[in-house]
Amino acid sequence: MSEQTTTDETPLTPEQRLTPENLDLLRAGIVTIPNVETVRECVAYENAHQNREPVLRWLAQQAAELRDEK
Repeated sequence: MSEQTTTDETPLTPEQRLTPENLDLLRAGIVTIPNVETVRECVAYENAHQNREPVLRWLAQQAAELRDEK
């Protein structure tokens, strides 16, 4: 089994970021989102699949932090 490395060239998909059942991994997938566009993609994915309020709040918080950095 080969190990896939994630880099800037191969970013995590919304599905990869939002499907871990471990809350620490799920939160890590959100806080490492690099830009607002990726947050939007993750919100769309979450709304279409699980629509979990805590996850949507974390995504909103990450988007706000990214906007504040600019």
